[in-house]
Amino acid sequence: MKKLRTVFALLLSIALFQALVFTLPFPSSPAMATDSLSGAKVFKNNCAMCHVGGKNVVMPDKALNQAALDKYGKNSVVAITAQIKAGMNAMPAFKEKLTDAQIEDVAAYVLDQAKNGWQ
Repeated sequence: MKKLRTVFALLLSIALFQALVFTLPFPSSPAMATDSLSGAKVFKNNCAMCHVGGKNVVMPDKALNQAALDKYGKNSVVAITAQIKAGMNAMPAFKEKLTDAQIEDVAAYVLDQAKNGWQ
């Protein structure tokens, strides 16, 4: 009987642990501490000349609005960070010009602005 209670207590503990773990809000990607003020400043100083207001003066269909980010698979900090670091087409690479923290900040800023309609 004592062994049965021990097994029951163990199973109950596991169930409670799982309930706690699976109900906590976890980010879908690794947590990155970003600075929205830094992201806005980096964007203004490095990106706004081509992406003013979330638009794209070189390739208008590849703007930074939510629909375009979704369409081209650039709708995550990871994807935007990779784009900023490597560049593509007319966009230069910024991996040598900006720090990793600045790139993460501007990527988070772009996502936030896209979700809010660049207002």
